[in-house]
Amino acid sequence: MTPTQFTFLFLGALALSTVLRLWLDFRHQAHVVAHRDRVPADFAGRIDLADHRRAADYTVAKVRIGLIEIVVDTLVLLALTLGGGLGLIDHGLRAWLGSGYLHGLALFACAGLIGFVVGLPASIYRTFRIEARFGFNKLTWPLWFADLAKATALTVLIGGPLLLAVLWLMDAMGRAWWLYVWLLWLVTNLLVLFLYPTVIAPLFNKFTPLEDASLKERIEALLARCGFASSGLFVMDGSKRSAHGNAYFTGFGRAKRIVFFDTLLAKLAPQEIEAVLAHELGHFRHRHVIKRIALSGVLSLAFLWLLGQLIDQPWFFSGLGVGAGGTAMGLLLFSLVLPVFLFPLAPLTSGLSRRHEFEADAYAARQTAAADLIAALVKLYRDNAATLTPDPLHSLFHDSHPPASQRIARLNAS
Repeated sequence: MTPTQFTFLFLGALALSTVLRLWLDFRHQAHVVAHRDRVPADFAGRIDLADHRRAADYTVAKVRIGLIEIVVDTLVLLALTLGGGLGLIDHGLRAWLGSGYLHGLALFACAGLIGFVVGLPASIYRTFRIEARFGFNKLTWPLWFADLAKATALTVLIGGPLLLAVLWLMDAMGRAWWLYVWLLWLVTNLLVLFLYPTVIAPLFNKFTPLEDASLKERIEALLARCGFASSGLFVMDGSKRSAHGNAYFTGFGRAKRIVFFDTLLAKLAPQEIEAVLAHELGHFRHRHVIKRIALSGVLSLAFLWLLGQLIDQPWFFSGLGVGAGGTAMGLLLFSLVLPVFLFPLAPLTSGLSRRHEFEADAYAARQTAAADLIAALVKLYRDNAATLTPDPLHSLFHDSHPPASQRIARLNAS
């Protein structure tokens, strides 16, 4: 392939991806607005018209800022690649730091900093305007800065050595470097699964043992029925950041924890909390987490192999507006442009995720009353201002969970 051919291939994929994303968002916005003034029949009597309209307005507000982000992200990607931005940064860093590993780390740091700065206005607007306008944001500026500092420190302390190891493996392990990098990726992900519940998550939130004795007894009985061994039941202070509620289990092996947002416990009845947890346990029973890890492992291996074929091709670099190649630049370019080519395939991964959600719902309906899960879902949709009328095609690309109407219909039929 020639550089010019790859340039046109990249531009075609970028145009397709960008136009498709914009079109889907405009469809979604129009569909939600068109159904704003009438509660769907399946939810009549369960959700007030005022709540339904609030959900529609919340969705539209998020879509509008998302449209701006799509355009900005596309322009920034073009500026960094064909516009010569990465080439200028790379040239300046080589003149200052040489062409060693420090140059590679600095190149990624510069790209990450650019992405952070570009995305910062939308992130702040989403948190402190949209979320605040609809009563969800509880985050203060001091807490926001503290979270940013912690996240940055984790990125440097964990991401820095990991990136350095990846760059070293790419240089030292010959043409099969991609296999060694994949093994490192696999070990790192499993290690994070072990460490996240007890080391990483407590840096951002406070976790306290569940104290409600009757609820704890109910949950432990459910765990016994489901054959789920947990290292503890915990309540997370999610309310200090957001009014949204959730429940999940995290960790791996003996480090598994069940975590409830305090906002969830405040909104749902005990039997509804049990039903929500039964849904999460359904993911465990059907081995969804293991299946997703396995799929992610297979895909990452395939992508690393592909990068191994591209990184020695001059047309890959010059076709993206970068004159000089190199390990770090190849890895960075690949990570930037790969999502452009993958977005049209999003329905495949989101479809698999929705299938898992249906399976988890069915499992929960067998372990608890389906009516309790329905009641919990209705409350969560209402309190989280989740739209009940998403555009079907937009949902197919973007939603990891099935639309509310489909979930309720299946549960009613169970």
